[in-house]
Amino acid sequence: MISAISAEPDPAGIVWMARTASAKGASLQGAQNRAEKDRRWPAMLRKLKGLRRRGRRSIRIVDADCGAGELLIHAAQRAREMGFVAIEARGIDTDPRLIASALRAAAARQSDPAIGLVFEQGDQDEAMREEAEYPADLLLCSASDADRSKRAALARTAADTVLWDRAAKVSRERQ
Repeated sequence: MISAISAEPDPAGIVWMARTASAKGASLQGAQNRAEKDRRWPAMLRKLKGLRRRGRRSIRIVDADCGAGELLIHAAQRAREMGFVAIEARGIDTDPRLIASALRAAAARQSDPAIGLVFEQGDQDEAMREEAEYPADLLLCSASDADRSKRAALARTAADTVLWDRAAKVSRERQ
């Protein structure tokens, strides 16, 4: 898929990343703080720790409503810090501006060949259907109360563990 490691996104939208330099520390700290305030963060950490305790060395994380990618980027970095040696992370969002922002945020970090990020513009339901062939370890998604029930079966086929965030979908609908 990728033959070179780059700090810039390649044409396929894949960005390889690592810890950032200290010059970007303030911006990175803000993104980390926002990621760790996400209601799904504690459950995500438990899942990552559980996989490592069972000897897992690789992980696939899909964020089907990734926004600017802060949570997904931080989760990939934390997985690396926990000792995962191969982290595949995919972020999908319908808003092209948010995907562009996620690509910029990921490209701002130095390369770490153990972490691969892909950010794509698309529909979260379609992304979950695509993931069903080779389910992810962890799926992050949003749903309002109205559409959560119809997405639940689809999400269960897309990942071993699904972490929902109803508030994110509701707040986007109000914008």
